[in-house]
Amino acid sequence: RIRNAFSLYVSGDVVQQMISHPEKLRLGGERREISVMFSDLSGFTEFSEKLDPDNVALVVNTYLNAMTQVIMRNGGTVDKFIGDAVMAFWGAPVDDVQHARHCMQAALEMQQAMESLQPRFAELGAEGLSLRIGLNSGTAIVGNMGSDQRFDYTALGDTVNLASRLEGANKAYCTPILAAGAIEQEVRGIVP
Repeated sequence: RIRNAFSLYVSGDVVQQMISHPEKLRLGGERREISVMFSDLSGFTEFSEKLDPDNVALVVNTYLNAMTQVIMRNGGTVDKFIGDAVMAFWGAPVDDVQHARHCMQAALEMQQAMESLQPRFAELGAEGLSLRIGLNSGTAIVGNMGSDQRFDYTALGDTVNLASRLEGANKAYCTPILAAGAIEQEVRGIVP
């Protein structure tokens, strides 16, 4: 059951760790030190209004597939897709003492992946799409949240909120990645 539940959210290595150490998986919410990422395609709304629905779906699925691969390769948990936005976090459900480093590494690799996607985007009529990413590290509540009929494994709290706001602030600063000081301190001298 654990493998089926989490194989859609985290890498196979993380799922295997959870199976080997089921005591690390608690239902409900728990306080965890994590790193959080929000990403969004800049200019996507404009393109989606011009493209036919089939091409919009192709652009979104091409993008989300590539970004999910990067996140999972770096040990992240894909929390949710919100249109063309992605929320992901590191450090849960399995502990990761280098969650900030892995989060930042994924952000850098996602920007590289966007470069390689540009020819495909151009073919689909979405030339010039760019990616904005916000990152933060800190304490959050992580677990199954929702209702009796429907719930998600997610993270909540100020750490999450700030990561989301940093993603949006990229627009004002014309930057591709904004990271809070908490994450920058953890990766200084390790990640370029």
